[in-house]
Amino acid sequence: MEARIDVEVTAPVFETELEERVATAIQRLFPGADPTARHGELAATVHSLEHLSELLHRQEILDTARGVFLGNRRGDGFSFRLKKQAALQGVVNFVTDEPGELGAITVRVRVEGADPEAYIDHVAPPTEGGEPVTV
Repeated sequence: MEARIDVEVTAPVFETELEERVATAIQRLFPGADPTARHGELAATVHSLEHLSELLHRQEILDTARGVFLGNRRGDGFSFRLKKQAALQGVVNFVTDEPGELGAITVRVRVEGADPEAYIDHVAPPTEGGEPVTV
C-alpha cells in the first residue's frame, strides 16, 4: 500500500508506574517507537502499523479491530485506545469503555495518499468464517 502513515502514540505515566514499563508497553506493540516524556505522559511517533496488524492476525481479532477502527474514523484517519497492562505483555486489547486504573495507550493514525478505509482493510482485513479475505 502506497500511503504515508503518521501514528501518534501517547500514554499517561502515573506516579505509581515506572516510566520504563510504560515505554516498554508502547514498544511491544509499536516496535521502533522511541517514547519521550512530556507533561506526565510518554509520546512517540511511528510510520507503520505492520507489527500491530501481525498481532491482530495472530490473536484472531481482525473483526474487533475493524469495528474499533471504523467506529473511530474521522476525516483522514482513525483512533483507538489500548490497555497498557496487556500491551506490556505484547497483547492487543482494545479499551471500549473505562480505561481502568492505569489509563490507556491512545493511538491516532493519519493516512495520506490513500483512503483511510483502504488502509484499515490493509491492517485489519474483513473476514469470512474467521479467515481474512482480500478486498
